[in-house]
Amino acid sequence: MTIRVSELGNGLKIATRSMPHATTLSIGIWVNAGARDEHDNEQGIAHMLEHMAFKGTKRRDAQAIATEVENVGGFMNAHTSREETAYYLRLLPEYLDLGVDVLADILTESTLPVDEIERERGVIIQEIGQSLDTPDDLVFDLFAAACYGDHTLGRPILGTVDSVSAFSRRNLEAFLQRHYGARQMLVCAAGALDHDDLARRIEKRLGTIGDATFAARQPANWAAGRQLVKRDLEQSHIIFGLPTAVKNIVDRFSLMALSTLYGGGMSSRLFQQVREKRGLCYSIFSFAALHSDGGSFGVYAGTSATQVNEMLSVCAGELAAVASGVADCEVERAKAQIRASLLMNRESVSSCADALARQIMLFGYPQHDSELLDAIDAIDGAKIAALAASLVGADAPSMACVGPSLDLMTNDSFSAKFSAS
Repeated sequence: MTIRVSELGNGLKIATRSMPHATTLSIGIWVNAGARDEHDNEQGIAHMLEHMAFKGTKRRDAQAIATEVENVGGFMNAHTSREETAYYLRLLPEYLDLGVDVLADILTESTLPVDEIERERGVIIQEIGQSLDTPDDLVFDLFAAACYGDHTLGRPILGTVDSVSAFSRRNLEAFLQRHYGARQMLVCAAGALDHDDLARRIEKRLGTIGDATFAARQPANWAAGRQLVKRDLEQSHIIFGLPTAVKNIVDRFSLMALSTLYGGGMSSRLFQQVREKRGLCYSIFSFAALHSDGGSFGVYAGTSATQVNEMLSVCAGELAAVASGVADCEVERAKAQIRASLLMNRESVSSCADALARQIMLFGYPQHDSELLDAIDAIDGAKIAALAASLVGADAPSMACVGPSLDLMTNDSFSAKFSAS
């Protein structure tokens, strides 16, 4: 599998992973703009623009966009995150021209029809309502607010009912012009394709688009905050997290290994100690949420309101224990899981395209599998323990909870549990 990256004269980058064994391909355009890049009066506009891209161009209406792709057995979708928006298709190789044309069309020729704006506004308001009614969704939005306060990283990607209700066509056009330029986009594809052939097709359709007036992102400060919402539920849904940053590929995989052995599966410390040994929850897992200049390492759990504090104490104790050292067998198990996950994902053209795009968006360059496997091999217990110690030493947890009782320990009390363990 060969990875290549090239750049058109207008600054648009093209990255591919050719997979000789593949019989399909995945192609998408990643835009370096997301919820983080919204102005105060634009909460949710990146996500709304993602919806509107499929609602009509100068040559196709909404039905034609969907029908042309599905007529040839293709699949089309998009997503918005805090720092990027992606539009992608999966197709048979003989329909690559159609895929390139549709993607170019929706991103450069979208007409943003007023009637479709109103219809999609209603759809997104329903989506917001569904999220608010789903506690294990809501708690992640609350956690973002607890971590970053009023910064745009702390806002819900969907926006609010009030903000979405206020968007006009002019607002959408302004965000589009500010962020959807050649140097802010990355065309990424994987599967049965040739890089030079794809580059020629992209040059033909996107080689003349101009740059955008992209503004530098404002750095985020860790708020170490607390967001609690009382709801009449059977369980309390809780997240705690600590600030982290990844400076290189070894740090990245060490963080993955920490998450894996601490709370990443049935053999992890949290699963064994919190669920299996004490029966304090059904679902618990750790995660890392990284962005371009920082991130968080956190734990989600759903537990009885009367057992929240006991669960938090156990979690703090286990992270402090990892900081004191980890067994070789735990390290090797985590490395095996990460290595297997990497190689299994390489069997999917969609996963390969997405991974390649994320590497370039986050680190600025593609990472070859040999480099990734070497970084996994370089993980050791000392690195994992040091990383856990840096998290514990940050002494700045953020906490979020949705549940029937808000009687949970303070952030300071929780922080003290790390040193008391």
